Amino acid sequence: MYDYCVIGGGIVGLATAMQLLARDPGASLVLIEKEAALAQHQTGHNSGVIHAGVYYAPGSLKAELCRAGSAATKAFCLSHDVPFRTCGKLIVATNDAEHTRLLALEERAGRNGIEVIRLDKAGLAEREPEIEGVSALHVPSSAIVDYRLVCAAMGRRIAASGGEVRLGERVIGIAEHGAGVRVSTDKGEVEAKMLVACAGLQSDRLATLAGLPISHRIVPFRGEYYVLAKKHENRIRHLIYPTPDPALPFLGIHLTLMIDGSVTVGPNAVLGLSRERQGKWEMDAADLRAMAGFGGFWKMAAANWRTAASEFVNSVNKRGYLEQCRKYYPALELDDLQPYPAGIRAQAVEADGRMVEDFVMVESARMLHVCNAPSPAATSALPIAGRIVDRIETKRAALA
Repeated sequence: MYDYCVIGGGIVGLATAMQLLARDPGASLVLIEKEAALAQHQTGHNSGVIHAGVYYAPGSLKAELCRAGSAATKAFCLSHDVPFRTCGKLIVATNDAEHTRLLALEERAGRNGIEVIRLDKAGLAEREPEIEGVSALHVPSSAIVDYRLVCAAMGRRIAASGGEVRLGERVIGIAEHGAGVRVSTDKGEVEAKMLVACAGLQSDRLATLAGLPISHRIVPFRGEYYVLAKKHENRIRHLIYPTPDPALPFLGIHLTLMIDGSVTVGPNAVLGLSRERQGKWEMDAADLRAMAGFGGFWKMAAANWRTAASEFVNSVNKRGYLEQCRKYYPALELDDLQPYPAGIRAQAVEADGRMVEDFVMVESARMLHVCNAPSPAATSALPIAGRIVDRIETKRAALA
């Protein structure tokens, strides 16, 4: 009988396991991950940005967790020799309408306690000669990291604290009973007093497997990227983001400096044909059946078909993707957009078609399932884990 079982080897699961052991030294813990290595899905395919938290509503949980997570992630990297770079971000306005939205974003950043510097056209050109715009916000604290290296360091920390990490083991059953939770896997059974599931793209299925009532389902969105030709690597100094349109659910196509020196451009957001297969046209029949059988999916599709159509056009037409980038980086040519791996993002969708943007945690006496951990979950993983462990400690006290 373990004290704790954590399901999921992405950054939220790893951060949670690490903090459980930190708060309860000497406890027994097992982390179960179905893949052969850590961080193989959302964590290992994201943009690698340590976000500052500019975009989120002042006073919101997202804003609080992102700001705290940025500081905590950098501190963790420093103490575990994980390289990161505080390169800063420029949010660029290319016309007067975007400039008006940029001013609102500046006010929001101030209310969130985040330092931003407004730049006029000349100031933007001084910082980024290749980037065109009428104005920009400079966010000095934005940084970049390889989250796979962060997860590897967390895995080592868990092992050093006495935790057990099991890779290549798939959960096939979860049953809560009076003394704990029985987790059945394709390699045997595990008993634990408390269970935390951080299963990302499979989170709704694990909650259902455990018998917990949920009204949402996970719908996969495929974020497609390109990597710029090497000649661009030293021409861009900051993360470059367009001014977001508040009417759209995504931030838009942006340039991202990577920790290895490359520059990616993306993502768009198209419906995924599989929850875990990354290839452009790779399908999973079970995932497609699940989407087709969920009424909330069709309601979401009906409400967002114009955006979906635009994203699909950019997916199949490389030139349309290019034109979005050329709004602020006109030097780009079609051949500069070179292949780069895509990533699948888990989007929780309610039965009424609403896309869930907040955290969703479903609980019982001995279980907590993280059913939605929206962006910026990688940046915010450490404080998210702190909230999870707070709840687990409350449960343990109630059972004592």
